[in-house]
Amino acid sequence: MFGKPKMPTRENALPGRDSRPLPAGELHAIFGSALEGPWPGGCLSIYLGAGCYWGVEEIYWQTPGVVGTSVGFMGGITPHPTYEETCTGLTGHTETTLVVYDPSIISTLEILRIFWENHDPTQGMRQGNDIGSQYRSAIFWTTPEQEELALATAASYGVVLAERGYGSITTEIAPASEFTYYLAQESHQQYLYKNPNGYRCHAKTGIALPAI
Repeated sequence: MFGKPKMPTRENALPGRDSRPLPAGELHAIFGSALEGPWPGGCLSIYLGAGCYWGVEEIYWQTPGVVGTSVGFMGGITPHPTYEETCTGLTGHTETTLVVYDPSIISTLEILRIFWENHDPTQGMRQGNDIGSQYRSAIFWTTPEQEELALATAASYGVVLAERGYGSITTEIAPASEFTYYLAQESHQQYLYKNPNGYRCHAKTGIALPAI
Protein backbone atom coordinates (compact mmCIF):
# COMPACT_ATOMS: atom_id res chain seq x y z
CA MET A 1 0.00 0.00 0.00
CA PHE A 2 2.82 2.41 0.86
CA GLY A 3 5.32 1.51 -1.83
CA LYS A 4 5.69 -0.04 -5.25
CA PRO A 5 4.53 -3.68 -5.21
CA LYS A 6 7.34 -6.22 -5.50
CA MET A 7 7.50 -9.88 -6.31
CA PRO A 8 8.39 -12.03 -3.30
CA THR A 9 11.51 -14.17 -3.24
CA ARG A 10 11.50 -17.84 -2.33
CA GLU A 11 12.89 -16.82 1.05
CA ASN A 12 9.99 -14.50 1.96
CA ALA A 13 7.12 -16.09 0.02
CA LEU A 14 4.36 -17.73 2.03
CA PRO A 15 4.94 -21.48 2.52
CA GLY A 16 1.57 -22.72 1.28
CA ARG A 17 0.62 -26.36 1.68
CA ASP A 18 0.64 -29.77 0.04
CA SER A 19 -2.98 -29.89 -1.11
CA ARG A 20 -5.91 -27.71 -2.07
CA PRO A 21 -7.07 -25.73 1.00
CA LEU A 22 -10.72 -25.44 -0.05
CA PRO A 23 -12.89 -27.32 -2.56
CA ALA A 24 -13.04 -25.76 -6.01
CA GLY A 25 -16.29 -27.46 -6.99
CA GLU A 26 -16.94 -30.09 -9.63
CA LEU A 27 -19.21 -28.51 -12.27
CA HIS A 28 -19.05 -25.25 -14.17
CA ALA A 29 -22.01 -23.11 -13.11
CA ILE A 30 -22.79 -22.01 -16.70
CA PHE A 31 -21.60 -24.83 -18.96
CA GLY A 32 -22.55 -27.66 -16.61
CA SER A 33 -19.37 -29.52 -17.60
CA ALA A 34 -16.65 -30.77 -15.29
CA LEU A 35 -14.73 -27.78 -13.98
CA GLU A 36 -11.37 -29.47 -14.52
CA GLY A 37 -12.16 -31.28 -17.75
CA PRO A 38 -11.67 -33.45 -19.68
CA TRP A 39 -12.31 -31.12 -22.61
CA PRO A 40 -13.65 -32.00 -26.07
CA GLY A 41 -11.02 -33.21 -28.51
CA GLY A 42 -9.13 -30.53 -30.34
CA CYS A 43 -9.72 -27.83 -27.74
CA LEU A 44 -6.87 -25.61 -26.55
CA SER A 45 -6.13 -24.03 -23.18
CA ILE A 46 -4.52 -20.71 -22.30
CA TYR A 47 -4.05 -19.00 -18.94
CA LEU A 48 -4.64 -15.25 -18.73
CA GLY A 49 -4.06 -12.69 -15.99
CA ALA A 50 -5.77 -9.34 -16.56
CA GLY A 51 -6.70 -8.03 -13.13
CA CYS A 52 -9.53 -9.32 -10.96
CA TYR A 53 -10.23 -12.80 -12.25
CA TRP A 54 -13.98 -12.60 -11.71
CA GLY A 55 -14.43 -10.08 -14.49
CA VAL A 56 -12.00 -11.80 -16.85
CA GLU A 57 -13.79 -15.12 -16.50
CA GLU A 58 -17.17 -13.49 -17.13
CA ILE A 59 -15.91 -11.99 -20.41
CA TYR A 60 -14.72 -15.35 -21.67
CA TRP A 61 -17.60 -17.59 -20.61
CA GLN A 62 -19.79 -15.27 -22.70
CA THR A 63 -17.56 -15.68 -25.75
CA PRO A 64 -18.75 -18.13 -28.46
CA GLY A 65 -16.25 -20.92 -28.96
CA VAL A 66 -15.10 -20.95 -25.32
CA VAL A 67 -16.06 -24.29 -23.80
CA GLY A 68 -14.56 -24.00 -20.33
CA THR A 69 -13.29 -21.44 -17.84
CA SER A 70 -12.11 -21.36 -14.26
CA VAL A 71 -10.24 -19.00 -11.97
CA GLY A 72 -7.14 -19.60 -9.93
CA PHE A 73 -3.60 -18.52 -9.17
CA MET A 74 -0.50 -18.91 -11.32
CA GLY A 75 2.96 -17.57 -12.00
CA GLY A 76 4.24 -17.55 -8.45
CA ILE A 77 5.91 -19.55 -5.73
CA THR A 78 3.48 -20.57 -2.96
CA PRO A 79 1.91 -24.01 -3.50
CA HIS A 80 -1.86 -24.28 -3.13
CA PRO A 81 -2.44 -20.71 -1.91
CA THR A 82 -5.69 -19.35 -0.58
CA TYR A 83 -7.28 -16.22 -2.01
CA GLU A 84 -6.43 -14.34 1.18
CA GLU A 85 -2.79 -15.38 0.95
CA THR A 86 -2.60 -14.31 -2.69
CA CYS A 87 -4.05 -10.91 -1.75
CA THR A 88 -1.02 -10.27 0.48
CA GLY A 89 1.25 -10.23 -2.57
CA LEU A 90 3.48 -12.79 -0.85
CA THR A 91 2.69 -15.78 -3.04
CA GLY A 92 4.02 -14.38 -6.33
CA HIS A 93 0.88 -15.56 -8.11
CA THR A 94 -1.34 -13.43 -10.28
CA GLU A 95 -5.10 -13.93 -10.40
CA THR A 96 -5.51 -16.10 -13.48
CA THR A 97 -8.33 -17.30 -15.70
CA LEU A 98 -8.10 -20.59 -17.55
CA VAL A 99 -9.76 -20.31 -20.96
CA VAL A 100 -10.48 -23.50 -22.91
CA TYR A 101 -11.59 -22.90 -26.48
CA ASP A 102 -12.46 -24.69 -29.70
CA PRO A 103 -10.12 -23.32 -32.40
CA SER A 104 -12.55 -24.41 -35.12
CA ILE A 105 -14.99 -21.80 -33.74
CA ILE A 106 -12.76 -19.09 -32.27
CA SER A 107 -9.15 -18.40 -33.14
CA THR A 108 -6.27 -17.90 -30.76
CA LEU A 109 -5.91 -14.44 -32.27
CA GLU A 110 -9.46 -13.56 -31.21
CA ILE A 111 -8.87 -14.92 -27.71
CA LEU A 112 -5.85 -12.61 -27.44
CA ARG A 113 -7.68 -9.63 -28.95
CA ILE A 114 -10.26 -9.93 -26.20
CA PHE A 115 -7.46 -10.13 -23.64
CA TRP A 116 -5.63 -7.00 -24.84
CA GLU A 117 -8.76 -4.91 -25.27
CA ASN A 118 -10.36 -5.64 -21.91
CA HIS A 119 -7.65 -4.42 -19.55
CA ASP A 120 -4.72 -2.02 -19.42
CA PRO A 121 -1.55 -4.07 -20.02
CA THR A 122 0.75 -1.14 -19.23
CA GLN A 123 0.02 -0.74 -15.53
CA GLY A 124 2.55 -3.17 -14.13
CA MET A 125 1.50 -4.69 -10.82
CA ARG A 126 -1.96 -3.23 -10.77
CA GLN A 127 -5.21 -3.02 -12.69
CA GLY A 128 -7.40 -0.01 -12.08
CA ASN A 129 -7.96 0.39 -8.37
CA ASP A 130 -6.49 -3.03 -7.62
CA ILE A 131 -2.81 -2.80 -6.68
CA GLY A 132 -0.35 -5.63 -6.14
CA SER A 133 1.60 -8.33 -7.93
CA GLN A 134 -1.54 -10.50 -7.85
CA TYR A 135 -3.15 -8.17 -10.41
CA ARG A 136 -0.35 -8.11 -12.96
CA SER A 137 -1.06 -8.83 -16.62
CA ALA A 138 0.09 -12.24 -17.86
CA ILE A 139 -0.25 -14.76 -20.67
CA PHE A 140 0.78 -18.33 -19.91
CA TRP A 141 0.72 -20.13 -23.25
CA THR A 142 0.41 -23.84 -23.97
CA THR A 143 1.22 -24.06 -27.71
CA PRO A 144 3.88 -22.56 -29.99
CA GLU A 145 1.14 -20.74 -31.92
CA GLN A 146 -0.08 -19.11 -28.73
CA GLU A 147 3.45 -17.99 -27.91
CA GLU A 148 3.99 -16.56 -31.39
CA LEU A 149 0.69 -14.70 -31.39
CA ALA A 150 1.11 -13.46 -27.81
CA LEU A 151 4.42 -11.85 -28.75
CA ALA A 152 3.12 -10.52 -32.08
CA THR A 153 -0.03 -9.01 -30.61
CA ALA A 154 1.91 -7.51 -27.70
CA ALA A 155 4.11 -5.74 -30.24
CA SER A 156 1.14 -4.53 -32.28
CA TYR A 157 -0.85 -3.24 -29.35
CA GLY A 158 2.29 -1.77 -27.81
CA VAL A 159 2.83 0.51 -30.80
CA VAL A 160 -0.71 1.86 -30.67
CA LEU A 161 -0.70 2.27 -26.90
CA ALA A 162 2.57 4.22 -27.07
CA GLU A 163 1.11 6.47 -29.75
CA ARG A 164 -1.82 7.18 -27.43
CA GLY A 165 0.45 8.16 -24.54
CA TYR A 166 0.51 4.90 -22.58
CA GLY A 167 3.66 3.31 -21.22
CA SER A 168 5.24 0.08 -22.34
CA ILE A 169 3.32 -3.17 -22.12
CA THR A 170 4.25 -4.99 -18.92
CA THR A 171 2.43 -8.25 -19.63
CA GLU A 172 4.35 -11.35 -18.56
CA ILE A 173 4.44 -13.89 -21.41
CA ALA A 174 5.69 -17.32 -20.41
CA PRO A 175 5.04 -21.03 -21.01
CA ALA A 176 2.37 -22.48 -18.76
CA SER A 177 4.60 -25.51 -18.31
CA GLU A 178 6.89 -23.47 -16.05
CA PHE A 179 4.14 -23.01 -13.46
CA THR A 180 1.31 -24.80 -11.70
CA TYR A 181 -2.23 -23.47 -11.93
CA TYR A 182 -3.99 -23.61 -8.55
CA LEU A 183 -7.78 -23.44 -8.65
CA ALA A 184 -9.50 -20.89 -6.42
CA GLN A 185 -12.25 -21.85 -4.00
CA GLU A 186 -15.70 -22.85 -5.30
CA SER A 187 -17.39 -19.57 -4.31
CA HIS A 188 -15.01 -17.70 -6.65
CA GLN A 189 -15.66 -19.92 -9.66
CA GLN A 190 -18.11 -18.15 -12.03
CA TYR A 191 -18.48 -15.60 -9.25
CA LEU A 192 -20.30 -12.96 -11.32
CA TYR A 193 -22.86 -15.51 -12.46
CA LYS A 194 -23.56 -16.36 -8.84
CA ASN A 195 -23.32 -12.68 -7.79
CA PRO A 196 -24.51 -10.58 -10.78
CA ASN A 197 -23.93 -7.29 -8.95
CA GLY A 198 -20.45 -8.24 -7.83
CA TYR A 199 -17.26 -6.23 -8.17
CA ARG A 200 -15.87 -5.48 -11.62
CA CYS A 201 -12.78 -3.34 -12.15
CA HIS A 202 -10.84 -3.31 -15.40
CA ALA A 203 -8.96 -0.23 -16.56
CA LYS A 204 -9.69 -0.56 -20.28
CA THR A 205 -7.57 1.58 -22.57
CA GLY A 206 -10.19 1.83 -25.31
CA ILE A 207 -7.56 0.68 -27.81
CA ALA A 208 -8.83 -1.66 -30.53
CA LEU A 209 -7.00 -2.85 -33.62
CA PRO A 210 -9.01 -3.69 -36.76
CA ALA A 211 -6.33 -6.14 -37.90
CA ILE A 212 -3.03 -7.56 -36.67
